[in-house]
Amino acid sequence: MHPNAQTIETFYRAFQRRDAAAMAACYHEQARFSDPVFPDLDAGGVRAMWAMLLAGGQDLRLEFSGVEADDQRGRAHWDARYTFSASGRPVLNRIDAEFAFRDGLIVRHQDRFDFHAWAAQALGLGGRLFGGTAWLQRKVQARAAQRLAAWRRR
Repeated sequence: MHPNAQTIETFYRAFQRRDAAAMAACYHEQARFSDPVFPDLDAGGVRAMWAMLLAGGQDLRLEFSGVEADDQRGRAHWDARYTFSASGRPVLNRIDAEFAFRDGLIVRHQDRFDFHAWAAQALGLGGRLFGGTAWLQRKVQARAAQRLAAWRRR
């Protein structure tokens, strides 16, 4: 297995164990992260995001597959099952991840998922009706940014 593929495996195994410190150790100091909810986080932000999500997602279950990597890039697929805390609704989020590496660590991590499908599960009727709109996505992003900022201040 390529060492960068091993880094991806280490990251997701730490995620499964709910070990935010081990996940954080997989990121380079210059790391950037993005997904449809957290569109642009620096290394400190992504480390805080995972810690916050793990602290709140008590029933989170994660499965990953398709790990591939070479000297510069990697990818994986992961499925997250959890209860969305704001609504109490169950969610199955199917995510495709892309990675870039520097010095054997993740320097760029981009997760892609269907925001509309996620919103329909997490938010119910409002998510089904408005999940395909930029308005709802911006609203969810703003709320997530507020939660993360509060988490980082504590």
